[in-house]
Formats: sequence, C-alpha cells, structure tokens
Amino acid sequence: MNAMTADNLRSAFGGESQAHMRYLLWGKEAAKEGYPNVANLFAAIAYAEQVHAHGHFRVLKNETGDFLVPAGAGFGIAKTVDHLEWARGGELHEVEQMYPAFLSVAEAQDEKQAIRSMKFAIEAEKTHADLFLAAKQAVEKGKDYEAAATVSVCPICGHTVAGAAEEACPVCGVKAEKYEAFKA
Repeated sequence: MNAMTADNLRSAFGGESQAHMRYLLWGKEAAKEGYPNVANLFAAIAYAEQVHAHGHFRVLKNETGDFLVPAGAGFGIAKTVDHLEWARGGELHEVEQMYPAFLSVAEAQDEKQAIRSMKFAIEAEKTHADLFLAAKQAVEKGKDYEAAATVSVCPICGHTVAGAAEEACPVCGVKAEKYEAFKA
C-alpha cells in the first residue's frame, strides 16, 4: 500500500473514532433533555462510525496480515502483550510530552478550566500506564489480570483503579460512590 494512502487511512480512522465518541456523548445529552429517539439516533450512527473506523483499520493490513506501520508504532492488531505495551506507551507519551506541552500553553494563556482539565488528565493517565503495566506483567506470565475483574473510574477526572474505588478520588476528591464500576 502506498504510504500516503496508509497515512490517510490512519487519519480517517482517527476522525471516525472521534465522531463515534462525540455521538455517544451527544446522545447522552439528548436523553437527559428528554429526547430518547434522538439519543437512539446518535447511538445508532455512533455505531456506524465505529464500523467505518474498523473498516479503515482492517484495510491497513497487507497481504501477509501484518499492519503497514513502523515496528512498535502501536497501531494494528498484534498480541495482547504488545497491545498493553503500546497502550502504556501512549499513556506515558501523554503524561511526559503531550499534556505538559498543552498545559504550558494553557498556563501562558491563563485558561483556568483547561489547566484543570489537563492536570486531571495527566494524573489519570499515570494510573492508566500503571494498570497497563500490571496487566502486561500478568499476560507475560500467561495469566489474566485478576485485579481488573472490577475496574473503577472517576467520572470527573478519569482516575482509574483496579477494584473498588477508594474513599475519595486522590486526584479530584469526588466520593467513591460516584465512580463508575466496570465488571468483567
């Protein structure tokens, strides 16, 4: 596949993924405002955008089944242990490079809400990187990550823990009962 076409497919994958998430969020708002059919429409079209993203993702395969990306780029389908390492690398990139740069701009422009949001994200991404590392270590031993049978996520800042939430979020202070619990 031509490199430019591959780049365009990766870009399209990102755009479709973002549309998927926007529509899910907008659907929740429609439901809150009392428009269940509009919420349903957003959910259905969010699914369609997911289908598009998956299609672009699949097309990036070459004839041997490998994805046309540089080694270690973290895009494609490999083994779970690789996905965990790529996910961890992405989280660390956000913590060490992306958000600090974005935060510097927000601070220079005195954008208090953006500063708060980015600081929350940095702290949450640190927990995500740690969780991916623990999961990778379990998978490397041929085991599932048992601690993730329940994963709790703060709805305010995204702080994430394996197991039940603590008394209060260490990042933003929200009470444990507000956490969203995801069970395997």
